[in-house]
Amino acid sequence: MTDVTPPPLIENRIAALPCWNGALEISVLKGGLSNESFLVADATGRHVVRFGTDYPFHQVSRTRELMTARAAHGAGFAPKVEYAEPGIMVSTFLDAKTFSAGDVAAERERVALLLRRFHNEMPRHVSGAGFMFWPFHVVRDYARTLEAGGSRMIPQLARYLVLAEELEAVQSPLPIVFAHNDLLPSNILDDGERLWLIDFEYAGFSTAMFDLAGATSNAGLTADQSEEFLTAYFGGAPSSEIRRSLAAMQCASLLREAMWSMTSELYLDAPGADYVGYTAENLTRLQEALDHYNSVYGKHSK
Repeated sequence: MTDVTPPPLIENRIAALPCWNGALEISVLKGGLSNESFLVADATGRHVVRFGTDYPFHQVSRTRELMTARAAHGAGFAPKVEYAEPGIMVSTFLDAKTFSAGDVAAERERVALLLRRFHNEMPRHVSGAGFMFWPFHVVRDYARTLEAGGSRMIPQLARYLVLAEELEAVQSPLPIVFAHNDLLPSNILDDGERLWLIDFEYAGFSTAMFDLAGATSNAGLTADQSEEFLTAYFGGAPSSEIRRSLAAMQCASLLREAMWSMTSELYLDAPGADYVGYTAENLTRLQEALDHYNSVYGKHSK
């Protein structure tokens, strides 16, 4: 959060929304790699205004995101959506701490239990056509998008696709759940009493393993911490197949995040975002995760 005032055109657009009561104070909310968010205070309290359009190259639909945000509030996982129109969503501001990687590590059992409840309860609240998020399809689709867009990473795409197939082949079958699918630490909030989830651009029916892998890999959990995370989620010690699935999906999660950033290099220009640097960061973390995976399970084994 900052005290930076948004540009006049943005400020005027926010002020023109019909949902306010009384005088406004508007400031920029920092963070976010693809959307712009602003903190607005009026006579009724504080609110978050989030700007965002459809991103076909990322399979992002704002209509689906809005439905999910409303469903998540109804299920008790997210703040209330107070107003929406094409390209804009206004939600209640939560006076809560935004998690860092260290917070996820420290609160790993709470996060695991939050995800278990989210996966179990959300299908009763979502509506409309079901959206399927399968991370290995996403990787393959990103490869096509990067090829068509003339990405600087084209020479590496064949290697990424082979890797994705190897990681997909060792996944243990799990029930389909409704998952968040973008579990960066900053998408988890703590108000001191409970945890919340925000940002549902990629939410949809999926395998629980992608959320488990995303939460643990994005926060840099150690192998022992990841084991404790799995134990909390499943309510008991995981099988060897589940452990291997998680280790493989942690690699897949980082591969998907890196390819997200490569695609963003071509098509996004969020203020302050360094997509080239973010790509490099995730490729480094991917190599570290692969080194661990290969040391435990052997290289190129299926």
